[in-house]
Amino acid sequence: MKYIMTLVSLFVTDSILKQYVEAHISQQTQKPMLGGKIYIKNLHNTGAMFHLGGKRASLVALISLVFSAFMSGIFIATLTTKGNVLLKSGLALLLGGAYSNTYDRMKRKYVVDYVSFQLPPANNKALGKLKNVLEAIVFNISDFGIILGAMLIVVSELLRKEEKAEKAS
Repeated sequence: MKYIMTLVSLFVTDSILKQYVEAHISQQTQKPMLGGKIYIKNLHNTGAMFHLGGKRASLVALISLVFSAFMSGIFIATLTTKGNVLLKSGLALLLGGAYSNTYDRMKRKYVVDYVSFQLPPANNKALGKLKNVLEAIVFNISDFGIILGAMLIVVSELLRKEEKAEKAS
């Protein structure tokens, strides 16, 4: 039940934040927070990560829906097994984020992104270019759930393979 609550909590929290941003922040505005280290924006992303496929929003929405359904099947199957805490947690976070962004793609025809970061000054030209790229990326809470969830799934699989290797030797 805690995994389903994690999934639902992420979906609901992100949906509320997206609704707030849509209602209170115009697309041309950015509001600084924490002394300008974080900016709240209102960016409409018709594509996937980094606006990939932005001109094919319907295809991106379909792929998102299929991926979410496939991962839901894996999540349901893992819920009936004992253990696998990292895997279940990772899937809950990944799916909470995926459901929220997929819902946006189906309902709004774009995903609402609203958080970007201001990084400290770079010491050299290469770091300066990387800094500019990273500062241009706008996230939402679902994106963080997807990233963290994917990382937990990878760690879970690495630990599982390590356990199998130890048992085999």
